[in-house]
Amino acid sequence: MKTPLKLAAALLAVMFTASASAQLKVAALHPLLGDLARQVGGDKVEVVDLLKPGGDAHHFEPTTKDFAAMKGVKIIFASGKKLEAYLPKIADTFAGSAEVVEVGRTIPSIKIEAGSEVFMCCPAHTAGGIDPHWWHSADNMRRAARVMADSMSKADPANAATYKANAEAVDQKLAALKSWAQEQISAIPRSDRKLVTSHASFSYFCKEYGFKTIPLLGISREDEASLKYVADTIKLIKEHHIRAVFADDQMNPKVLTEIVRETGVKVGKPLVADGTSTAAHTFETMLKHNVTAIVEALKP
Repeated sequence: MKTPLKLAAALLAVMFTASASAQLKVAALHPLLGDLARQVGGDKVEVVDLLKPGGDAHHFEPTTKDFAAMKGVKIIFASGKKLEAYLPKIADTFAGSAEVVEVGRTIPSIKIEAGSEVFMCCPAHTAGGIDPHWWHSADNMRRAARVMADSMSKADPANAATYKANAEAVDQKLAALKSWAQEQISAIPRSDRKLVTSHASFSYFCKEYGFKTIPLLGISREDEASLKYVADTIKLIKEHHIRAVFADDQMNPKVLTEIVRETGVKVGKPLVADGTSTAAHTFETMLKHNVTAIVEALKP
């Protein structure tokens, strides 16, 4: 039979073990961020995913059930760049109990402008807007891993070394993925690196791999392409002998019908544009799918 002193010691040991093994609870507002948080946090972090694979990144709204699942979170990772219209509501709800980290805040934004470094032309009503899909770049995701490691270390200093080491491992993995993508894309002559997509979501990808993009719609898939803009796109496809156009995985390809009819250009495999595909909702699976589809359609 244990003495009161031994019982107290045993109780303290149990309490210490539970405290030492407690995980930092964080929430992710996008599947790509959730996957990255798991890689950086490892077994020290519990990740709550709000936007699930198959969801719509542009129109998602958190439910009462989502808010309940977020109880106890210390960090909320958001894409930022105005992708999450509901972010102010999240910030107000968890003010004082959780830090909202817009992971894309420190990543340089790409403005949608015709004749820019990456845009050949773009819908007039979208010109001047910011492309929020920054996670199509391996270098941006490497930066995001460091942002997450810093935030986790601030919230959980005892495991800072683990978060830093994990972020460094992620950095190396992403660098290797970028090298793989560059090698695959080298099969496409630079003069043929023209990417006609359903909506303006690939500018960061295009900048990283030397493409020019022509988005048929604006930032949202619900935007309308004017007859003049469709005609301008058809003209560019003919002038530059563009081999293929691409719909995205969550969009009806009928928007491309007139362009295909007028140019005879082929339609490539649908690209994962918003990073929420049920089949590709990690950066690695998304990048490999997109690069493979683009190379297959555009190489000579």
